[in-house]
Amino acid sequence: MERSPDPDLEPPAPTAAKHRSDYSQWWPRAADRAAMAGRELLALAAPVECVCCGTEDFALCGPCERAVRILTRTPFRAEGQAPALMDVNGSVILPVVAAGMYREELAQAVLSFKKHGQGQLGAVLSKALGRAISGAAGTLQGYCLIPVPTTNSAFRKRGFSPVHLLLRNLDRRGGLGAGNLTNALRKGSALTEGAASNHDLSGRLRALVPAHPLAGGQKGLGRGARAKRVRGSMQARLSPLAPDIRGRPCIIVDDVLTTGATLAEAARAVHRAGGVVMGAVVLAATRPPDAADPPAVHGATAGTGG
Repeated sequence: MERSPDPDLEPPAPTAAKHRSDYSQWWPRAADRAAMAGRELLALAAPVECVCCGTEDFALCGPCERAVRILTRTPFRAEGQAPALMDVNGSVILPVVAAGMYREELAQAVLSFKKHGQGQLGAVLSKALGRAISGAAGTLQGYCLIPVPTTNSAFRKRGFSPVHLLLRNLDRRGGLGAGNLTNALRKGSALTEGAASNHDLSGRLRALVPAHPLAGGQKGLGRGARAKRVRGSMQARLSPLAPDIRGRPCIIVDDVLTTGATLAEAARAVHRAGGVVMGAVVLAATRPPDAADPPAVHGATAGTGG
């Protein structure tokens, strides 16, 4: 008599395994596959490695690109982590919206883009910056997006300005919304100590920001050193072809927020040129290791700052 097989000893029936990161809808999967195919074609002409994980043939491989998108999908208010943008009583001097936190894949992508300006990195980072701009501006119309100018030495070394390049990428794709790319600032000579005292940055911004709330290489330097280095280093363009920002709402754009000294100096220059500073947007913001999670920005809720 033939014995029936023990069900506990039988191998399990084959089932389709589903990875926990699989898409629940078809169109994100299709978009990623199309992007992957395009990257493979480019890799044939210019072999590269992923700046995050080292995967061959991609400046930013598919998983790392998704990681950057995840890190920048929720813009947040970041001025609370920048001492130069906060008054001693805790009030906001200049509100700032950041696309993401400067860490992991986003930090690697930003560093590599600033060094080499790869097209694939620029495409991914410009979309992240666009989301932050949309969150900061809210329903604001006809505003100027003013990039922070890079130093002459950095421009000679790189051959491009990272912030300008990201904004031009967005402009070509119609991703600036109701804003206009306005190259209104240039690098100028730093003020002397005596001249700097006649242009009290904190006092000017304290008077400026409450009346106009937001609608929507200094690595290794501390707050005081950064503020001293950038004080008086930016001026409005004065040529006949320079854009006129007098009376116009302005949002300043930079790549990475640390102490906020650079943004504060840019805001001072825009204000002196007659622009109405509404706030600032950055691609990434640093923070102390023990800082609390920042509040998210949803549309026009960024306009409650100050």
